[in-house]
Amino acid sequence: MDPHPPHLISDCLIHIFTFLAEDDLISASTVCKDWYEAAETPWLWRRMCLQRWSFCNLAALGSDPVNHSWKRYFQQRCHLEKNMTEGRTGGYTCKSLRGHAGRVVGLVYLQGNSSLRPDFSKSSAVVCSASADGTVRAWDIQNGESLWCSPVQSPLTAIIADEKQEVIVTSDSTGNIKTWQGQSGQELASFSTESSHCTLLQYNIASDWFLTVGTGQGSICTLADLTLTKKSSLMVCDSFRVNILLVSPDKKWILAGTKENADLSPKVIYSESLTSPSEDEEPLCQSVPVPGCQAAVFIPTQPARLAIIHHTGLRGNKALTVFDVSIKKMKYKTEIQVQQVESFSLTLCSSSSEILLEAKSSNCIVLAAGAQLWAYSLKGALLASFKDHIMPISSICVDSFRVVTASQDLSLRVLTWKNDRDSGLTLESQYHLLGGSHTTSRGFTHVACDYSSIVASVEGNNGKDVLKAYSFTS
Repeated sequence: MDPHPPHLISDCLIHIFTFLAEDDLISASTVCKDWYEAAETPWLWRRMCLQRWSFCNLAALGSDPVNHSWKRYFQQRCHLEKNMTEGRTGGYTCKSLRGHAGRVVGLVYLQGNSSLRPDFSKSSAVVCSASADGTVRAWDIQNGESLWCSPVQSPLTAIIADEKQEVIVTSDSTGNIKTWQGQSGQELASFSTESSHCTLLQYNIASDWFLTVGTGQGSICTLADLTLTKKSSLMVCDSFRVNILLVSPDKKWILAGTKENADLSPKVIYSESLTSPSEDEEPLCQSVPVPGCQAAVFIPTQPARLAIIHHTGLRGNKALTVFDVSIKKMKYKTEIQVQQVESFSLTLCSSSSEILLEAKSSNCIVLAAGAQLWAYSLKGALLASFKDHIMPISSICVDSFRVVTASQDLSLRVLTWKNDRDSGLTLESQYHLLGGSHTTSRGFTHVACDYSSIVASVEGNNGKDVLKAYSFTS
């Protein structure tokens, strides 16, 4: 009788191989036939995938089931992330997208590659841009081609997208809000706010589609469905432009405020008060107890946790305060509770620059002011700080893999997240992506990312902005 049955040897090898990294596992597979068969065990590669990424889907490899294996998934995704981390020539392509005859006021992904569910087989992403030339354009960024262009209208001021419905929403300088069919560019509906400055916020509650618009007169207007049917209107910051407008992850709360008055506080509004207003009751609304909001963000992994950068009592000083928003229902009334969780002071070098704020996870925020970038925990611990640019940062994009900063110095800086066993989560600066020549361009103005690409707008000296699209290969 064989004292070492083959299946026992294989099981022991597989257990030992769980302690190996990818390169060591591949090297071990070349030793002999038994080691090769053990190293090719799908369970080993599936385990490595789920240890590295929170969600994995073999469908990302394409429609041909022959290509579906955990080893192939692991190697292809690692290769993509290596290219995105190093930014070396050959690891990505760069396309210049020309066609706008004015300033680009915003750009959004209509079809993108999600960092949570990446699709390696997706041959192209679609980005839409809005311009002061009065047009919306859709682009195939991998091929560098224009897909469609809207008719010329009044100068556009803002653009957002609903990727699920494949719908684009824009506002123009006369206050017209329009929805566009993303595949064809066909106009679906329009609504007039009579405001030259509009801030747009789209969200879904259950299966219902809503759009809340902040106006230059200090009110917010909520519209329903792609037909843009008016549901409600509410004054939130009398005569000052609403330029802070956010929805909580649980979709129960809308934050609205202005950056233009150091004495006004932003307000949280129960979303149901806006989407299903009662004729007999005022909208349920509560001021957040901080003055002079400069930037705000809801923490994406919490139902309704809010981080706000605001003025303090001392001149020029700023603080970041974190609140939990909830609702308390009593016998005869219902009230909003805004409870402070954390607060800490910020030392920002530039008091005049716009502050940009994004959240990465339940315990990490990223902010930019002037040419500097910081990553903080929500308890105020400084995780990392950088000054990679020589001119102010104009836009930032944050996801689970990286942070991209766009600057007026005509460069993008790519930084990647690292979860160190000893020091925890931190951010590492990697490389620059350049936007062209200063003789023809002034700097980057906007940036957006999906999992495998970066798109940014470059301000042209001739008034005609250009999009730069960087697509990384797997």
